[in-house]
Amino acid sequence: MFRKMMWGCTCLLIIAQGVSAARRAFSEDRELLKCANLVYAVSKSSVCFSARFLDTVSRETNCEPERDFTPIKLASGDMYEYPFAVMTGEGAFKLTEQERRVLKSYLTRGGFLLASAGCSSQEWDHSFRQEIKRIFPQRKLHRIAMEHPIFHTVFDVKSIRLKKGGSADLEGLVIDGKIVLIYSAEGLNDTANATKAGGQNCCCCGGNEIKNSQEINVNIFTYSLTH
Repeated sequence: MFRKMMWGCTCLLIIAQGVSAARRAFSEDRELLKCANLVYAVSKSSVCFSARFLDTVSRETNCEPERDFTPIKLASGDMYEYPFAVMTGEGAFKLTEQERRVLKSYLTRGGFLLASAGCSSQEWDHSFRQEIKRIFPQRKLHRIAMEHPIFHTVFDVKSIRLKKGGSADLEGLVIDGKIVLIYSAEGLNDTANATKAGGQNCCCCGGNEIKNSQEINVNIFTYSLTH
């Protein structure tokens, strides 16, 4: 049985004055929430998606996530140990048939995916949309209105602010009435706080990154575990 259901029941929002006591009460004998950083298309990985928002999740709610992502191969059965996963990158890619089967099973059995085109990569955006269409031919990604609770779960996000100006939308995939995937064609990566292996800083390479990505990612993470 996918373990997200058990975790979601105890991931409750808490008011500031009761943070310490509530966190102690809910954290006793409870494992930290695991977050996967997908390795996909055999060897592509999400090297520049900052995990900084997980610190904010721990501080602002009684959810207790691990403070960093764990690299997990999409084709692996280990996926089911992780209720939340991120997927990003640049350039074109193509999933293997095994990866498509696992991703479909993961999302239909309670897993949640946050995906974002790194540096606003149009090639990655095109590939991701094609893969979702292959995996779920009867479903579509739909725009999520700013009035949706996902924008107001922890932080009250009134707009999506872009580095170069303009507007953007988040899109979602719904299965059995529940959002199981959030996608952004612009960067939710928060690369200003991301580093590659060896300590090299990441950059957005001219992409139109979302400036308030930390608050949005906190909301998405918390929403995914409470709905």
